Amino acid sequence: MTTLADAWSWLTTSAHWSGENGVWHRLGEHVFLTVVCLALSCLIALPTALVLGHLGKGGALAANLANAGRAVPTFAVLVLLLLSPIGAYGDWPTIIALVLFAVPPLLTNAYVGMRGVDADVVRAARGMGMTGGQTLARVELPLALPLILTGVRIAAVQLVATATVAALAGGGGLGRIITAGFNLASTPQVVAGACLVAALALLVEGAFEGVQRLAPTGARGSGA
Repeated sequence: MTTLADAWSWLTTSAHWSGENGVWHRLGEHVFLTVVCLALSCLIALPTALVLGHLGKGGALAANLANAGRAVPTFAVLVLLLLSPIGAYGDWPTIIALVLFAVPPLLTNAYVGMRGVDADVVRAARGMGMTGGQTLARVELPLALPLILTGVRIAAVQLVATATVAALAGGGGLGRIITAGFNLASTPQVVAGACLVAALALLVEGAFEGVQRLAPTGARGSGA
């Protein structure tokens, strides 16, 4: 209980929230990194999954990529990137490692959502004269949206939790609070930093849940 009380004391000290190394600044860095990585991951994974799901091909590819992405630790990927020529390009090793980590849930959920669309509905759309693109945009995508949004939510929460590795590469974010705590042998600061990351992850989870609840009925649901 003493450690938790000391961590609370650290969090309630105003000096720890201001300045370049303060919580607010690190929180902004963490959110920015998460948003950038999530956007890049969506740009890579969602179009690929939608096309493969529409064509009914690439299921094995999607599953293998997902399994490989979940099996390889993000920290290991980051270390390899830091040791490669890419390591000389600022935050790019961290961004690439996090994007590779976020792609699998996005790809898997979007693909499963597309393949889960009722085949009779798709045939009816084509019987009405819809082209492949129209069927994808007007029929399959809306029906697959619940699982797609679930994949985005999973990826976002995982990115918030995993973006702490940026501190290991000299980047910003809440991970810097944790690593600084280790360097100072300050357990309360380490615990406080971990609590901040957990709180942000829960906040993001709640925000996505709220968006799905407020969305039209077709966009609600739970996924893998």
